[in-house]
Amino acid sequence: MNNEEKEESNFRKDTRRDQPVVMPQAPSIEKSLLSMMVVDPINIISRCIADGMTEDFFYIPAHRILWEIIRNRYEKNESIDITSIDQAVSDAGRLEAVGSHAGLVDVLSFSTSTALFESHFSMLKEKYLRRTMIATANSMHELAHSEEMDINQILDAAEQEVMQIRDSSTQTAAWSLKEDINAVMDNMTRLLQQKGQLQGLSTGYHELDEKINGLKPGELFVIAARPSMGKTSFLLNMVEHIVLAEKKPMLVFSCEMPSVQLVERLLYAKSEVSKEQLIKKGGSLTRDEQRRLVQAIEKYRKSQLIIDDTAAISISELRAKARRVLMSHPKLAAIGIDYLQLMRSHTKQALNSREREIAEISGGLKSLAKELKLPVIVLAQLNRGPENRTGKSKGVPMMSDLRESGAIEQDADMIGLLYRSAYYAEDDAEKEKVEDEANLLLAKNRNGPTGNVPLSFQAELMRFISRKPSAKEVEDS
Repeated sequence: MNNEEKEESNFRKDTRRDQPVVMPQAPSIEKSLLSMMVVDPINIISRCIADGMTEDFFYIPAHRILWEIIRNRYEKNESIDITSIDQAVSDAGRLEAVGSHAGLVDVLSFSTSTALFESHFSMLKEKYLRRTMIATANSMHELAHSEEMDINQILDAAEQEVMQIRDSSTQTAAWSLKEDINAVMDNMTRLLQQKGQLQGLSTGYHELDEKINGLKPGELFVIAARPSMGKTSFLLNMVEHIVLAEKKPMLVFSCEMPSVQLVERLLYAKSEVSKEQLIKKGGSLTRDEQRRLVQAIEKYRKSQLIIDDTAAISISELRAKARRVLMSHPKLAAIGIDYLQLMRSHTKQALNSREREIAEISGGLKSLAKELKLPVIVLAQLNRGPENRTGKSKGVPMMSDLRESGAIEQDADMIGLLYRSAYYAEDDAEKEKVEDEANLLLAKNRNGPTGNVPLSFQAELMRFISRKPSAKEVEDS
């Protein structure tokens, strides 16, 4: 048989697979659990609800109906017994759907033992998860054949669906107001015990930390500035603090700068040896400078900093990569992105509207922060608004200066507007007076106060450091 005949034979074999596919199911286990609910309703039904049981756990339609009736009666504190359930099913006009009185009795009097709850619930949940995986695969199959969605969107959707299935496989409790209140009380107790300690991750800037109480899971922090203000340096200074001082893993997406340049800037800033020094001295550094540079290199070698420098990365690709990094680094502390306007969204709606594209990216980043339960710090560009202002307001940015979309302002939990006064000085004398002066204006803080964070910028080291506010700043505040 030649190769063509073999291929034809294989095709014929494939086309003969006409038997219907049997979905994963466990009818006897479904009966067992429903019967347990009648035997010990308070214990069994409460455990089922707490462990996240929904009607989708049941494959047999009649069993779905019975679960719905039983749960409704439980929530109304009504009796759970065969006679009461039979009457409730009849009143709902669904008796025939459950197989009449005989079918209902057959299920609810099924021979079982409540001691088997754990193993039977586990088996039922496994069948449900398998069906969910099949449904997701079928959905992805249809999307893959469709030309309506971009391939990166399909991949992102597939990955998100799989992550949701994984999450549901480990979920052990439904939402409970009592549990949330207990969690809030625990947080309050911890805050009282900590006596002013940060609730979230430190940025390395005391004044900023005091205002935002640290970077907290699920929050989107936008740091915006005009070009050449040093926003990348400010982000890298925070990265340095998180990965070296806090010793925590961090993921950075660099849409503008190659990773090697980012690492170079990190090393110069940490060692306090500037690139200009290296060039001027022709490689002849002092022993102290060499020591500081070597120490910086070794510290970063041991750190858990992950950099992705994919240019023009799409929001779907970024989210997919972040999920994979979190799987390999479960203690990931934060995500940094440089910068928002260099990202892309490939939906059809975004192709025709830059404002819509930015809105999708901004919303996607906020969703990512909530999904991964991590703080996301993203840099953004401002329009020319600060340069067009006059008088005392010249150079001072506002939230309305965020480029291309008001959605950023809406999605962000915190917005910091970075600017340096010397950039807008009208003469050399004024420029010299405020040469190193910088400010991060915290214009939005959803869970705390706003206000100015005074900084100094060391241009040769590309480093921002905290400074005391000037008398004029104190007077103006």
